Amino acid sequence: MQTLTITRMGHQGDGIAESTDGPVFVPGALPGEIVAGRVHGGRMEPFDLIQASADRQPIHSETYAECGVAPMQHWADAPYLTWKRELVVATLAREAIETEVEATVAVPPASRRRLALHARRAEDGRVLLGFKARRSWRLVELTDCPVSDPRLTAALPSLRAVAAPFLGHPKSAPTLHVTLTDTGLDVDVTGVEKKSGGLTGDIRALANAAASRAGLARLSLDGEVLMMERQPRVTFGRASVPLPPGGFLQAAPSAEAEMVQRAVEAVKGAKTAADLFCGAGTFTFPLAEVASVFSADSSAASIAALKAGIGTAQGLKTIRAEARDLFRRPLSPFDLKGIEAIVIDPPRAGALEQTGQIARTKASVVVGVSCNPATFARDARVLIDAGFRLERVMPIDQFLWSTHVELVGVFRR
Repeated sequence: MQTLTITRMGHQGDGIAESTDGPVFVPGALPGEIVAGRVHGGRMEPFDLIQASADRQPIHSETYAECGVAPMQHWADAPYLTWKRELVVATLAREAIETEVEATVAVPPASRRRLALHARRAEDGRVLLGFKARRSWRLVELTDCPVSDPRLTAALPSLRAVAAPFLGHPKSAPTLHVTLTDTGLDVDVTGVEKKSGGLTGDIRALANAAASRAGLARLSLDGEVLMMERQPRVTFGRASVPLPPGGFLQAAPSAEAEMVQRAVEAVKGAKTAADLFCGAGTFTFPLAEVASVFSADSSAASIAALKAGIGTAQGLKTIRAEARDLFRRPLSPFDLKGIEAIVIDPPRAGALEQTGQIARTKASVVVGVSCNPATFARDARVLIDAGFRLERVMPIDQFLWSTHVELVGVFRR
């Protein structure tokens, strides 16, 4: 047994103490706390709390505590949000980048509109929906969800009924990707074997019937529509856009609003803008209120949805959209000729090749949106070396009480 004092919080949300054998990681501990327990492989788990921090608060959900989806829910808001800002500062520093990093923007509880729920059948035959336990394959059943919109939580019994038919085949380990849209719940199921009898006509019929009883707007299987009673639609700026099955959508509307506002503010004054990795038009339509927009994304379905949304909006400037793999075929300075401002929102891997092409354009403003500060910093270094100045960065706590942090950065030259 060892008794240690937590000196700081690690990047993965573990309290860190210093011992004679080096740092010890203590999941669930907070800076300033005194803990006791056995250390194995540089970790103390579980631990006895000898002296609690004044910043420790009651947790919001036992389910979330067990599964590790929101491991920071026991930390008071002020130090927790400061820690997220410091994560961004430290990540930028590794690329020798100094800039103004604003206070972290927090999203409110009960606001998340997307959930990915694993489905399994319990020994007693019940259908379980939930998340995997931390560092384990064990499923933790979701019974309460303080992060999500209450309409998602209220739908859990119906969603279990939708999941049940897909559990009728041994090769199926379904995950329900549930999205709350303007016209109701949209569910895309993955992890189901389509071949070798994995998805029979009976399973389709049972799933469709359950989806209809649940009042789902649409049920799809890995992007293939099984049942649609109403077209799932989302609002981007002035446009109403038909969301493609399994289409990407920012997790929390308030976080999306903050990102969009920052992007539009930065682009104002430019006559032409590009929206790269545009999805179905999260930024495109608000940007089109102030500039003509060229949008590109690798998903043909998303580009089709974006184009369908154009006709629903009034008073926008010209929008042109193209389906293009920006990893394999990044847009060149020639392709972006005449573009004065660029918004780029790539996946977690970042967009190093496309950023290198942007650095060679005549654009004077670049807005980088990222869910991964490490790849953002890597790509930012390319722009800075090309003469851009990272004006400021806004961290956003879109995934409440998690270790993830998103951000928006504005570059000018």
